[in-house]
Amino acid sequence: MSGHSKWATTKRQKAVTDAKKSAVFTKISKLITIAARKGGDPATNFSLRMAIDKARGMNMPKDNIERSIKRGTGELGGQTIEELVYEGIGPAKAQFVVKCLTDNKNRTAAVIRHLFSEYGGSLGAVMWNFEQKGIIRVSGEELGSKNLNNEDFELELIDAGAQDIAREEEGITIFTKIEDLQKVKNFLDSKGVAAESSETEFVAKEEQRVEGEDREKVERFMEELEDNEDVSDYYTNADI
Repeated sequence: MSGHSKWATTKRQKAVTDAKKSAVFTKISKLITIAARKGGDPATNFSLRMAIDKARGMNMPKDNIERSIKRGTGELGGQTIEELVYEGIGPAKAQFVVKCLTDNKNRTAAVIRHLFSEYGGSLGAVMWNFEQKGIIRVSGEELGSKNLNNEDFELELIDAGAQDIAREEEGITIFTKIEDLQKVKNFLDSKGVAAESSETEFVAKEEQRVEGEDREKVERFMEELEDNEDVSDYYTNADI
């Protein structure tokens, strides 16, 4: 798995205090609203289904989910949410791709530009070192409870469309082509296997090892990105 640990990010989000939970819910609400523009039925809109799964994983109230869907389908009014992607060099010359969902493009652009500058970096082209993949994470506890922590299950995943499977301390990370993500997720659902996360991500082709003071700077920068309500996700080649 390239870059920072998304397992750690997910755990932090689930453990946030009530004061910060509203910020997490705001991010997920925007994600659902964007996805619902393609249709309000998660049975036929896979992007919406993934967004709703993420909301449920964070214990987001059902009413919030339904309102977000209605905003996306146009049943409820509200400001238009735009999806923006920024690329740049962060602290320690680490590369970052930052995905934002915002109702104010100018404000978000200014904030992201300032954040990179504050940490000694700048916006600039780095996408050449990233490729989009489908990423599904399944915890070791979930695999153990279903008695699926074995090679036979991994072979079934490959048959279902998995490109690669990384075994990590927390569980397994499954890599797929974008077009195969839904097929692999459906396979897991058919097995009754609950995923910690399921989404498309930018994965670095070449990583950069970051240690010592540089690592601390990169971690502080990532914390700032996580705390920003407009930042829905971010990806890096920094291996920390």
